[in-house]
Amino acid sequence: MLRRLRIRAIPVVLAAACVAATADELDDVAKLRRDNQPAAALERADRYIAEHPRDAQMRFMRAVILADMGRTEDATQALERLTEDFPDLPEPYNNLAVLYAARGDYGQARHALDQALRLRPDYATAHENLGDVYAALAASAYATALRLDRDRPGLARKLAAVRSAFAASAAASSASAP
Repeated sequence: MLRRLRIRAIPVVLAAACVAATADELDDVAKLRRDNQPAAALERADRYIAEHPRDAQMRFMRAVILADMGRTEDATQALERLTEDFPDLPEPYNNLAVLYAARGDYGQARHALDQALRLRPDYATAHENLGDVYAALAASAYATALRLDRDRPGLARKLAAVRSAFAASAAASSASAP
């Protein structure tokens, strides 16, 4: 379910909130990522971070690249370290929630999104992702209740409604994606 949760690449707020990578270096890494050269992008990011370990922007980009490469455990660890080193940045919490939800850990995803929204109450993506997490939690609870009591009135209808609404929303997002 939760395919709509998305990882945002280098938000402006993150760039303004911390020591920034040189624009050229970050642009080069981002270009390699866009050009579907994740290994080269990761190598370049790692070299830069070795010399500038407190650069939150490049560390965030590195975590995004790791997630793109399917190295979700490494991406999760990178984002968790980023939240430890820069606890006032909401974007890493949102992206952690994406990774937690992808592995089915909706409680941890909800907690990470709550933290992102405490830090930035107007963070629309985090609000949307929190709604997606609640929809997944609702579907899971309804499915469990239905498994335990197949004769409960209206339960199958509730489960179908949540799944249908989420599927329609995901299809609309896919259709509007570039």
